[in-house]
Amino acid sequence: MTDTVTTHPAADERRPMIAFQGEPGANSDMAVRAVFGEAYDALPCPSFDDAFAALKNGVAEHEGEMRRVERAMIPIENTLAGRVADIHLLMPDSGLQIVGEYFMPIHFQLMVLPGVTRDEIRSVHSHIHALGQCRKYIRSNGWKPQVAGDTAGAAREVSESRDRSRAALAPRLAADYYGLDILEEDVEDAANNVTRFVILANPDQQAFADPEERRLSLWAAREPSIGEDGRSYLSRDTVTTFVFRVRNIPAALYKALGGFATNGINMTKLESYQLGGSFAATLFYADVEGHPHDPALARALEELRFFSAEFRNLGVYRASSDRQMLLLPAE
Repeated sequence: MTDTVTTHPAADERRPMIAFQGEPGANSDMAVRAVFGEAYDALPCPSFDDAFAALKNGVAEHEGEMRRVERAMIPIENTLAGRVADIHLLMPDSGLQIVGEYFMPIHFQLMVLPGVTRDEIRSVHSHIHALGQCRKYIRSNGWKPQVAGDTAGAAREVSESRDRSRAALAPRLAADYYGLDILEEDVEDAANNVTRFVILANPDQQAFADPEERRLSLWAAREPSIGEDGRSYLSRDTVTTFVFRVRNIPAALYKALGGFATNGINMTKLESYQLGGSFAATLFYADVEGHPHDPALARALEELRFFSAEFRNLGVYRASSDRQMLLLPAE
């Protein structure tokens, strides 16, 4: 049986779109432009739910027209603020797959209405995480922090208010969008402020060569895992992401993860979060190096599944070229 790709005749046939959460000029908008350039248009969405829904549906209304949506750019964690909690809850049940990752340094610019001076500023507006990441800077200037729903949204609100006592902390792109002047650049307290974005796709909108590819969504190119000497090698330029819930038996987590140690698999992330507001049900999120077709990782995943009540593969994708440098421990 041949897989078919769902089409939407009513959708605009211009460049496809990348959904992101936030307003035009947000960090996610900048990530879309950095990764995809002119190949795609960016689709701003009010919430993560809306971005997921747009990709799931394959189409979304934008400026009065129905447009085709092929990917989503979603922040999943930040070196200073930690994980983006909503994403770990939305991803497992979405039916979407991770097909790539992008690490972006985060910088905040102090922006004001044209002609405003520092002495006129009384309050600074931005997303709560941005305010936290510029806390020392704000306090040293004696300004009052004001929480906004979005960094770019804060810039828009300052522009629309015409209030000369208000400033915004937002990405450089937001100043261009909303006609603001940048008074000071890169005002974040720490230099190592990096956000990891994941690129999502809908497997139901893609054609696959065989059912196994549909099941695992093996988007990353398959690398030979057996060398000329007959030994198996891991595809270390590939990342596999999955979630699992262990069985209710003693030492279940220890047993479930044992196969990764015995097979030499590098697990770069393991996080837990509660399900349904209960402390009894814990779901674990993990990133590991390697491809599920690598013999060593295949054995480790088989052992994990044996001790798990639930397992879901969220994506197999090419590792970012920045990954190894960013994951190395500080000297």
